[in-house]
Amino acid sequence: MFKKLLLGVISLIATMSFAFAQVDVNKADQAGLDSVKGIGPAVSKKILDERKKGGDFKDWMDLEKRVKGIGEKNSSKLSAAGLTVNGQSKPNAPAKAPAAAKADKKVKAGAEPKAAATADKSMPAAAPASKDKKTKPEAAPAK
Repeated sequence: MFKKLLLGVISLIATMSFAFAQVDVNKADQAGLDSVKGIGPAVSKKILDERKKGGDFKDWMDLEKRVKGIGEKNSSKLSAAGLTVNGQSKPNAPAKAPAAAKADKKVKAGAEPKAAATADKSMPAAAPASKDKKTKPEAAPAK
C-alpha cells in the first residue's frame, strides 16, 4: 500500500513540473511554443519564421521588435505564462499567480461595486430626529 501511495505522489510531482515548464523562444519548436498560454499556431509560426530569417532573439526587446503582434503588454503576459528569451523572463513582468488567487481577485473586484450599489438602493436615508416643526423635511434622495 505504501509503495502505491509513494508512486502516486511521485507521479503527481512529476506531472506538476511539466505543467510549469519554461519554454525558451530560441530553442522551442512549434508545439513547444503552442503550449504557452497566449501563443497560438499563427504567432508561433511568426516566431519561427523570424528566428529562421534573423537568427536567435537577443532579448525581449528584440523579440518585440521583430515579431509583429508581440508588443510590450503581450510579452509581459507571455513571460508570466512561461515564455523565456535566452532563459530569462521579462524584467518587470508580473509573476505567475496561482489560479486560486486570480479567482479571489475576480470575485472581490466584481463583488465590491455591486455590493456598494445595492446598499445605496436598499437603505433609505435616515430622517432627522428633531421635533422642531419650523425645519423643512429633507427631500427624498434622487434615484
